[in-house]
Amino acid sequence: MPELPEVQSVVNYFKPLLLNETIHSVNHLNDYPKVFETHTTSELNKHVSNKKITRIWRRGKYIILNLSNGHLCIHLRMTGQLQVGSSLNDNTKHFTALINLKNKSKIYFKDYRKFGRIYFFKNLDILNYKLGPEPFDPSFNYKYLKNNLNKSRGMIKPKLLNQKFIAGLGNIYVDEVLWKCRVHPITRCDKISAIKIKRLLSAIPEILQKSIDFNGTTIINFSPGNKTKGEFAKYLNIFGKQNQHCSHCKTIIKKIFVSQRGTHFCPKCQKY
Repeated sequence: MPELPEVQSVVNYFKPLLLNETIHSVNHLNDYPKVFETHTTSELNKHVSNKKITRIWRRGKYIILNLSNGHLCIHLRMTGQLQVGSSLNDNTKHFTALINLKNKSKIYFKDYRKFGRIYFFKNLDILNYKLGPEPFDPSFNYKYLKNNLNKSRGMIKPKLLNQKFIAGLGNIYVDEVLWKCRVHPITRCDKISAIKIKRLLSAIPEILQKSIDFNGTTIINFSPGNKTKGEFAKYLNIFGKQNQHCSHCKTIIKKIFVSQRGTHFCPKCQKY
């Protein structure tokens, strides 16, 4: 699933293409109306047709298009991609939605697994209720992190994956952060020392920003836009490196499952 850096990379790619443009209409494709989560196609068009896109940004893993009367939101889920136009090389059966702009541009939503969704909200209260602070926001600070970890007896990895605790982190970057901070993924949150909490606070935005700088991580098919690829995979230290040597200590990296998520760690650097 695309995580914060991947979604931000999509926003960065499409911002110059969408900002201040006007939506003509939206359509579901390939007989898949479920792509529109909150409204039918006709209802959605009543809200978005002839509306100018005044801002494109990200909240957690959601792409948000601000309109004068609300917000058109896109969640890529596992395999969703946005694409400008189509070509003869496209397998169009994977297209689930189309955004037509007044300038004749066509933005396709391509989704191999068809889990991605498009929403329209009058306001963002529902998202803000579901999502915790952004990792780059001042509200994500040492006091917030310490207080919330100290109150939790659960494991640190699922805690960091919890979108209501912190928005945007997923499997790749949680593994990378915990390795950098030398925290075992099954460590109880309330057992993490103050110095390691400070490491987490520093490492989370640092690693996310570095990935954004390289347009995110393409593992299988993620694309920031029009079949371009994220280049951060070459800088991953732990994720997907099972049976390879840890670059810190040369110990063999292990893979286990934590809360049913494939989890990579170094047994020496991340002692439990």
